[in-house]
Amino acid sequence: MQANIDVPLRELLRLAVSLSDNAAADMLLRLIGGPQIVQHYMSSIGIGGFQLMDGEHELHRNNAAQYRNWFEPAAALKLLRAISDHSPLSPEHTALLLGWMKDSPTGAHRIKGDLPGETIVMHKTGTSGSGNGVAYATNDIGLITLPNGRRLAIAIFVTDSAADDTTRDAVIARIAKAAYEAAIEQRK
Repeated sequence: MQANIDVPLRELLRLAVSLSDNAAADMLLRLIGGPQIVQHYMSSIGIGGFQLMDGEHELHRNNAAQYRNWFEPAAALKLLRAISDHSPLSPEHTALLLGWMKDSPTGAHRIKGDLPGETIVMHKTGTSGSGNGVAYATNDIGLITLPNGRRLAIAIFVTDSAADDTTRDAVIARIAKAAYEAAIEQRK
């Protein structure tokens, strides 16, 4: 489908990261040459446990495609640690990415949900479609800034859940709060 609209690359990236905009994500995937390019890049920076085969359009067209794309929690943590500690991106691009993640309005009741209000959270949500009363995926990964300035990497994936949106978000929030409190206690 052609819309004949010019959108700057930086804006497409912001929309995909900060707003989880599926159309922007698909446009970016097409611009770079498809899922295999992302797959190759992730391998090149040492991130295994990741598979991208389909864009958002296909995921919404074909329910079975939900299971062809995956990210192991340990691999998501490794990517977050890399971005936080020794980013494969330039300092300018790392700052842009983390800023978009910090300013994301999506998932306000997930990782951010039960944390103290002043806590800085840089995160990326993911929410799939559902079928037969089951939500295929409700995810949130991110970096939580602890009171001492260190960052806690966290990845929470809820899959194939019959619970409603509010319950899934609350489970993610409780896990994030427990991890945050454990990290603070461990630093004492």
